[in-house]
Amino acid sequence: MALTDLMVKRFSPQEKRYEVSDRKGLSLRVAPSGKKTWVYRYLFDGVPRRMSLGVYPGVGLALAREKHSKAVQDVARGIDPGRKQAEAKARRRAAPNFSDLIEEFWDLELTHKKAGAATRRLIENDTKRAWGNRKVTDIKRRDIVLLLDKVRERAPVGANRLHGALSRLFNFAAERGIIEDSPCVRIRKPPEKGRSRVLDNNELKVFWNALALNNKDVDMYRQTKLALKMILLTGQRPGEVCGMQWNEINEEKALWRIPPERSKNGDGHEVPLIPLAMEIIEQAKTLSGDKPFVFTSSHKLDSSITVRSLARALNRHWSEIKIEEKFTPHDLRRTLRTRLAELGVSDIIAERVLGHKLQGLLAVYNHHQYTVEMRDALQKWDRKLRLITGMNIPDANNCNVIQLRR
Repeated sequence: MALTDLMVKRFSPQEKRYEVSDRKGLSLRVAPSGKKTWVYRYLFDGVPRRMSLGVYPGVGLALAREKHSKAVQDVARGIDPGRKQAEAKARRRAAPNFSDLIEEFWDLELTHKKAGAATRRLIENDTKRAWGNRKVTDIKRRDIVLLLDKVRERAPVGANRLHGALSRLFNFAAERGIIEDSPCVRIRKPPEKGRSRVLDNNELKVFWNALALNNKDVDMYRQTKLALKMILLTGQRPGEVCGMQWNEINEEKALWRIPPERSKNGDGHEVPLIPLAMEIIEQAKTLSGDKPFVFTSSHKLDSSITVRSLARALNRHWSEIKIEEKFTPHDLRRTLRTRLAELGVSDIIAERVLGHKLQGLLAVYNHHQYTVEMRDALQKWDRKLRLITGMNIPDANNCNVIQLRR
């Protein structure tokens, strides 16, 4: 007699395990514990075989019959369904989970990139808890969309950065044969609105005075204060400033040489150090001691501060700084670039100050380093910032600048 749903539900455990047949080798095995398992018994090459089709109620009668039908068809085609099932299970056990994928991505690709560690943190911060133990093959486009939506609620730009990192990660997985195709395809990335924040004169004055080392009202880590000022003075990338090392600085020539391995564009870059920047260097020297980094970490003395720590410091001490509109460390770099234009510095010189490569034919035919011109441009900024903040202007014989009454 064929089984019914009601019959399957009512079968109760007995002292010994027993089986109830349904059709063509399909039966329900009931254990003393009450566990009910669907079993298919068959002959393959004249040898009796048995395979499990799932546990009730997760696998109901209809689904068990569907699985049984496919297994019967396999036997008819000369395929052992039990072996096929065992091999599929073995492949799944061997298939990497998401954490395994990140490790492989790190070992073969990220570890060789300058921003590799940052990319790994970006991925892990929002994915590892949700996907860490999931098989990579189980992560679908819908999972990625929902994750990006959640991140976008708090950080729209951060969601786009995560989108880009995940796209590369899953392309890597496809290249390595872990998955057939990336689930990130056809996920639209919303356009970003470029930041335009530039500090005005009053904000610059407040910022400079708030971050004075002797200002106890802004209880920010002193090395962080100095690093933020150095970004404003030199216009260099926050990451390059954070990682500044003493062996990169020529104090006699007032010159900072950023090596290629620390530069975003892969080229070495020489940054003239204006008097205010040299003052920052002197202040940092008394704080860093014999450590290799100019701006040492507060909790890892053999490491430098990080860009994240700069951003966190600005957010944490925002009310103490007393500037109404928030800004980021990178906005200080944009502020310098804007102010150089206001001071009449040409775009070529200003872009070279920031460490940008010349474009087009200029990059091909013009290999001049512009060190003298960059120093002159930054000297103008030094004088302008002193006027804005009310600092003393160097002797007129040295700077040829007359301070006007304001």
